[in-house]
Amino acid sequence: MSVHHPTRRHPAPEPAAGEAKPRHGAGGAIVASLAAGAAGALVLALVVFAGGTEATITGALLLGFGFGWALMAVWSVRRTAQPQRWAAVPAAAMTGTGAALVILNPGDETLAVLTWIWPPLLLALAAWTYLQARRTVAGKARWMLTPVFAALVLTSIGATYANVALTREVDYAAPGHLYDVGGHRLHIDCRGHGSPTVVLSNGLGEISASWARITGPVAETTRVCAYDRAGQGWSGNAADPLDGIESAEDLHTLLAEAGERGPYVLVGHSTGGTYALTYAARYPDQVAGMVLLDSSSPEQFTRMPAYPGQYQLMRRGLALMPTFRRVGLAELIPWTSHLPATDAEKVIALTSTTKAASNQRDELSVIRDVFTQAQALTTFDDRPLTVLTASENVGTDGWVGAQEQLAALSVNHVHRTVDSTHAGLLEDAGPAAESVRAIEEVIASVRTGTPLEGQ
Repeated sequence: MSVHHPTRRHPAPEPAAGEAKPRHGAGGAIVASLAAGAAGALVLALVVFAGGTEATITGALLLGFGFGWALMAVWSVRRTAQPQRWAAVPAAAMTGTGAALVILNPGDETLAVLTWIWPPLLLALAAWTYLQARRTVAGKARWMLTPVFAALVLTSIGATYANVALTREVDYAAPGHLYDVGGHRLHIDCRGHGSPTVVLSNGLGEISASWARITGPVAETTRVCAYDRAGQGWSGNAADPLDGIESAEDLHTLLAEAGERGPYVLVGHSTGGTYALTYAARYPDQVAGMVLLDSSSPEQFTRMPAYPGQYQLMRRGLALMPTFRRVGLAELIPWTSHLPATDAEKVIALTSTTKAASNQRDELSVIRDVFTQAQALTTFDDRPLTVLTASENVGTDGWVGAQEQLAALSVNHVHRTVDSTHAGLLEDAGPAAESVRAIEEVIASVRTGTPLEGQ
């Protein structure tokens, strides 16, 4: 009678001295390499080249991703049983392109041309790398690469779509006129008749059409002009970002070229308020009154404890936006506006472009200088000044005090808090009506020479 003995399992023998240990699959190397590449891309874009141009940010991202592919090629050959030598090709393509963008730093026009060239090349690279991976990557490791290939394909398609959308004929002709102010052209849209002339200054990311709820009612009372600073809306780009003084000189030239004459009532929303303050300090004889709509403070970096940190986040985030919009990611953002439908469509179309993103980045890059230069206006004497503060920001540490400081520039002032969001003072019907009321009160004070009601 035979006895069955269970099979004994013996551990695999240890390799002899000097013999290489068995190599594992490439899955771990692939995951680690891709993670390292993504981390490198973020560090380069958000730290090393923080706040850079579109070309340098795009180049930084490509350098990081290229590093990840290169690491995959080297690591898989040296440490695994599944060498992925093909990864050297996307590594070289991305690293080379990224280095060229960082070093040469091409401008918007060149990047726009290149966007017709690189998407099909990227699509071809994605297809080639996918086929190579199918031959050399086994098991679950292959699925780890699938999202990467999908991202490359979607980036190619998204960039092509964004480029085609940019060239579509859309009936958004400039409502006003363009004038050369010395090296670039600015757009200004003036309506109505009478004096003083109201001049509207946009906040960060706004355009002249953002004042749609304001210009119509004010034009029934007097002359009103909405304009776009360099890079905004229908205006052309300046060679370099303009600070507050340079922007004031631009506006001064623009008004003269357009045949507009003072006295002016300046109205500024958000950062537009600080541009208005600088203009009033530089050309005091032309400014008869002012309205500040939830305006930024010239001392925002010191009066508001949270702002320096917010600024750093914005500087990094806004620098990424031109690249994201160039590859079509802007289409995934739910852009909204509370303006009337026709005006909202126009504003969204013009503020969701690569040019608009670049303008926001550029204006933010010089905002410290803009705020500092606005401090030159230490008094507005007895000229009428109305400050409206949005209730949304009342709880922000330092905001109310900063608004009160702005109002105190003139002995003839009114300061009111409006139940509104920051953007609502322009976009929402009720708060915008309060903005119109404030402007009309200052107009009446200028015309009659009497103090503002509430003094």
